[in-house]
Amino acid sequence: MHVSMIELKAALRRCFEASGYFVGNYEDAANMILWLEKHGLNGLGELERAISFIQQDGDKSLSTVIYEDSTSAIIDSNGRSALNCIAASVDLAHAKALECGIATVTVHNCHNRMFILKALTDCGRRGISAAAYWQNGSKVVSEHTVAIKAGDRYPSYSESITNLAATTGEKQALTIICSSRVDLTASLQQSKGNFNSRYISALQVAKNKEYSVDHGIEIDETLWAQINKIGEGILVENTERSRMGAGGQ
Repeated sequence: MHVSMIELKAALRRCFEASGYFVGNYEDAANMILWLEKHGLNGLGELERAISFIQQDGDKSLSTVIYEDSTSAIIDSNGRSALNCIAASVDLAHAKALECGIATVTVHNCHNRMFILKALTDCGRRGISAAAYWQNGSKVVSEHTVAIKAGDRYPSYSESITNLAATTGEKQALTIICSSRVDLTASLQQSKGNFNSRYISALQVAKNKEYSVDHGIEIDETLWAQINKIGEGILVENTERSRMGAGGQ
């Protein structure tokens, strides 16, 4: 079925608010999904894989800083979805890079890491070169990178299957690098041990957006119903508040 971006964003905001996301976080989460979908990177498909984590996030501990110094940090997201935690991690890397020139933040126990693209793009648009790297899978391991030059509007994205072993002890981990001095853009296409590489340039990302603006967004009816079903929790609460306040003093 076809929906407008405004309709989809409103439904996503209700969905995340009903799932216990804080004010600001549910705005970020909706924007992360819309950004991927608008730029041809399957944001709604990522949401389908993420939706079980979304509903569990409210029961999990907030992200914890395990280690921090002037140029680096290690963060444990405690099994949360990137939709609910990754923007703050990127902001931390950005702040450290502004202060020291280059910074690295490693995030552990973070699901749905593809959603970092929106936050990393915002970082580049604020004048900081940024990159992120992560692995998915255990038997078949895929490597992912996203990178953006300082001042650019769009990032590049690379995905490759690798015959190299997954990094031991690094399940659901993500590395973020930001720099005010170094161009961090790169791809995994020529990396040793990689095959079936997919590379999407910043130019292609921009073209994908032009297409989606012209043609709108298609969403699976089952997913649309699921989003709205979760969001009903907020609508019910608002109705009850309205009834309690009806004919106010």
